[in-house]
Amino acid sequence: MEELARLAGITVRTLRFYRERKLIPPPRREGRIAWYDDHHLARLRTITALLERGHTLSGIAELAEAFDHGRDVGDLLGVGGPTEEEPVHLTPEELADHFAGEATPENLAAAMDLGYLGTDGEEIVHVSRRLLDVSSALVHEGIPLAAVLAAAKQVRTHADALAELFTDLVLDHATPEDLPRLRPLARSVVEAELSLALDRRMTRQS
Repeated sequence: MEELARLAGITVRTLRFYRERKLIPPPRREGRIAWYDDHHLARLRTITALLERGHTLSGIAELAEAFDHGRDVGDLLGVGGPTEEEPVHLTPEELADHFAGEATPENLAAAMDLGYLGTDGEEIVHVSRRLLDVSSALVHEGIPLAAVLAAAKQVRTHADALAELFTDLVLDHATPEDLPRLRPLARSVVEAELSLALDRRMTRQS
């Protein structure tokens, strides 16, 4: 415990307090010896970084609980599944920086429910760099993260319907082996139709 506290730059008393508040997981025990590892050190450094960014200990405890009970990276990405999206590995403090202090336990839980976030050891994994960048940009434009995630849930419903429509179209006239090859065509149709729909919407708003 003394060595861990020294490496983390905190006092043993503070470390005990963090343990009591369940901000760090319990050590591995062998008889009367308690073993701490790099995961404990990483968590302590994360706590320090979040405190320096203005987060409260109560908020950090809620984030830690959500983080510890999140989906792991295998569940998030699907082992061996095809994807065009690039996952992003983040520390909790990097995630907080992306969303200007709106990485609350409620928003974190909502993102996990959507399948946007999972965990990989002491890191958080976002399923898509593009979605991360867009949602972060919207938050920095002044749109609350909770509203962005609520809209994303609706987008997910429509996207699933579009994927089903395209898959059924291909399978009615081709084979499952053709799906990966024809996948870019589906994306092009959706992008073009969304662009035209935005044109129509903005014309009505003007």
